Amino acid sequence: MKSQPSCRRPPRLALLRSPLAGAVIIAGLALALPAASGALQGAEAPGAAATAGAAVASHGPLPTIAAQVAGMEKRAGLLDLYLDRRHGKVWLRLPPPSGPGGEVASYLYVEGLVSGLGSNPVGLDRGQQGDARVVTLRRVGGKLLVEMQNLRFRVLAGGAAARQAVRESFAPSVLWGGEVAAEDADGQALVDFTTFVVRDAHGIVAHMKAAGEGSFALDRERSAVDLESCLAFPENLELEAVLTYVSAEPGAQVRATVPAAGAVTLIQHQSLLRLPDGGYRPRRFDPRSGSFGIDFLDYAAPLSEPVDTHWLVRHRLEKVDPAAPRSPVKKPLVYYVDSAAPEPVRSALIEGASWWQAAFEKAGLLDAFRVEVLPEGVHPLDVRYNVIEWVHRSTRGWSYGGGIVDPRTGEMIRGHVTLGSLRIRQDLLLFEGLLGTGHTGAGGPDDPQQLALARIRQLAAHEVGHSLGLAHNFAASTYGRASVMDYPAPLVATTPAGDLDVSRAYASGIGDWDVQAIRYAYTEFPPGPDLGARERAGLDEILRESLRRGMVYLTDEDARPPGAAQPLANLWDNGADPVAGLEQALAVRRIALARFGAGNVASGRPLATLQEVLAPVYFHHRYQLEAAIKVVGGLDYEYSVRGEGSQEARPVAAAWQRRALGAALAVLAPETLDIPESVVRLILPRPPGHPPNVELFAGGEAPAFDPLAAAAAAADTVAAGLVQEPLPLLDSAF
Repeated sequence: MKSQPSCRRPPRLALLRSPLAGAVIIAGLALALPAASGALQGAEAPGAAATAGAAVASHGPLPTIAAQVAGMEKRAGLLDLYLDRRHGKVWLRLPPPSGPGGEVASYLYVEGLVSGLGSNPVGLDRGQQGDARVVTLRRVGGKLLVEMQNLRFRVLAGGAAARQAVRESFAPSVLWGGEVAAEDADGQALVDFTTFVVRDAHGIVAHMKAAGEGSFALDRERSAVDLESCLAFPENLELEAVLTYVSAEPGAQVRATVPAAGAVTLIQHQSLLRLPDGGYRPRRFDPRSGSFGIDFLDYAAPLSEPVDTHWLVRHRLEKVDPAAPRSPVKKPLVYYVDSAAPEPVRSALIEGASWWQAAFEKAGLLDAFRVEVLPEGVHPLDVRYNVIEWVHRSTRGWSYGGGIVDPRTGEMIRGHVTLGSLRIRQDLLLFEGLLGTGHTGAGGPDDPQQLALARIRQLAAHEVGHSLGLAHNFAASTYGRASVMDYPAPLVATTPAGDLDVSRAYASGIGDWDVQAIRYAYTEFPPGPDLGARERAGLDEILRESLRRGMVYLTDEDARPPGAAQPLANLWDNGADPVAGLEQALAVRRIALARFGAGNVASGRPLATLQEVLAPVYFHHRYQLEAAIKVVGGLDYEYSVRGEGSQEARPVAAAWQRRALGAALAVLAPETLDIPESVVRLILPRPPGHPPNVELFAGGEAPAFDPLAAAAAAADTVAAGLVQEPLPLLDSAF
């Protein structure tokens, strides 16, 4: 999810052989591949599945399983695996069918990448996972089919006939099929599972094409199942393959990150997990709660209720004493920070993520949350561990928070956070642009390194918040620093002496809104015959309390679109008044630009690199400008339901709109767009070994720095924000 949404290949790691409690992600939100379309990429090897049992005679009885697996290595678990090292194959042993349609069993299925491409624009990162799906293994004739259940359409009540009607009305998807190669008299069977493991389950081919990186195909000659990483445990199967994708015309991002651009080799991981038990109680989603959820249609809903159904996403936490207002939990949430994160970053990640412990305590759940370093030898994709993974890319990019979600219930089975390693360097660059490099590494409150670490604590808390089921609240910065689920702009003040004060650049700890969101998602109510009614009443009271305290909740749909109208919903802004925030940001920018010079890059660095330091200073006002522009033609509203909260949308006051328009147009003043001549003279052409990067202004005076290109970009931000392209008229025949 874009932070919701800002990759390394270790030696082969073995999973710890301890029991697995259950099994499944999101989203974080902000970012995910279309899981179903990726899983259906089966066209790269026509007829491959049909060859799985080629060693079996086409006539006569099938051999016994014992005869077929003679000489193979057995790995017993949820389902037994047999490894054929001589031929590089993995075989799967199946119990007898248990259902009238040949159903063997149903499992939670998750696929993802152990290793990534390393390109943020493409987005195929180390540790990336697809959505969890429920699959049924089904024997049909002489074949095993892996069939994905269609959970978007359901009946939550009614008998077998009602369930059958929905099942037959909406098609499932068969992800893979293979021939049964051996069978015992009791109905147990054996299939060659190799082509299931060695296939484009993550949808790399489609993703590369969509990213404009060329037409790739899976090359089976350069792909293989990794038998050492095919593991069986009582609660899960783990399957891994080395996959090579080839293209005659790879795109620019692939050429920039891969040693032989025509061949991209990735390691893909797939898991089959025992379905979680029925002890989890789904919780109703409310648009004011601050959570995200799962959505489906319930065709058994009463006529007085809507068919569309929403359950929020959360972990399962159960009190030791469910009747006590405050009680320890039976199984605490433990998040593990990737040991690949270096110090002092690792300690900052642990500290920031640990802030959530206080929120759970305020929700009455004691000892419910803690953060540790990932134990050595644990696979980062092991579903038993909530992991904060450290990912490298060739350029800076987004971080993500989400996890594995049971699509049947909304239960978060495993939290998973991806943090881009170059993000902290961008924060360092930002503060060295504002403050210079004179105090870098000194350890004081104006040390850019310490300020960047303060930001990384916020980032860890933010992305872990997504993995706990929480969505962005882009209005939280308008009533204090109320949530780590907002995007925090550094709070930089100006002093009477004309200096910059960064002593309060970032807040520490979770905010009041975060506590309310955790209370709504995780508060447990005492058991009893009227539990449902008491839970609804208790949750409604939490929402009313937030309303009484003036805690506005607005999220991505209110903040991100170019034509978004609510001026309180903004990314990277500060304060309740976007116009005042813009004026303050411009004051900070004037001071920083006036003293900008050679001291804004580290000693020994080429002066040409001043340009990437200059960019965040020159555009220091950008997000506050976007917020102020929203006031022009703005609409004040909040989420509400009948009988609760504000019941109408209100145009923003005319006087406020006029102030905002004046402040935005003031950005076009020549003295605001100008870059001091002393700065222009310092930015030299780039020397060898320092190619252009994403922070450079694109101008027409290369190799010289073009200050007019910077001014044009700043002016265009104002014009593009104020002049939104009108929507097309509706067809008159509609």
